[in-house]
Amino acid sequence: MSESTQPSGPPVDANPYATAPAAAADQPPVPPQGAPQHAPQPGFPVAPAAPAGPVRNNFPLGLVAAIGAGVVSAILYGLIIGLTKHEIGYAAVGVGFLVGIAAGRVGGRSQTLPVASVIVSVAAVYLGQLVGEAIMGARLTGLSFSTIFFDHFDAVQEGWKADADPLTFVFFAIAAYVAFQSTRKAGHGH
Repeated sequence: MSESTQPSGPPVDANPYATAPAAAADQPPVPPQGAPQHAPQPGFPVAPAAPAGPVRNNFPLGLVAAIGAGVVSAILYGLIIGLTKHEIGYAAVGVGFLVGIAAGRVGGRSQTLPVASVIVSVAAVYLGQLVGEAIMGARLTGLSFSTIFFDHFDAVQEGWKADADPLTFVFFAIAAYVAFQSTRKAGHGH
């Protein structure tokens, strides 16, 4: 009579590897039972992860986008100041945000783009404040905005100096900070 041998270990139903033959020395080991599905296994080569997409780093294009956004936001900021006769902090935040988002989205991960967007946003806030002064001057004198802004720019700057207070410079700092952070976040999002 022939004698049957029982497999050692737990029954086949509980462990599918219980009755598997031992691996030969030249074959990779069988992964342990509790290993995660996508974790690298010992003995298997690990392929490097492919990047999600191309990393953009285009400083000149990002700078052009920042300047364009700066001009548009300066005009909007100036309109708000001219119509309300007040500087509004949220508008300065908006200037920095628009400049930063435009620079970061278009320019990508450039290391110097956040610094450039700080300079552009401060210039945009200053230009917006000058536009606001010119609008208020035009309403006060009855002259056109273009006459006040272009023909009497020195008077516009003198009016800005007379109206400038510590809060004016806080708005510069707010716009600069928001522009720097927005550029970094938008650039690293790609």
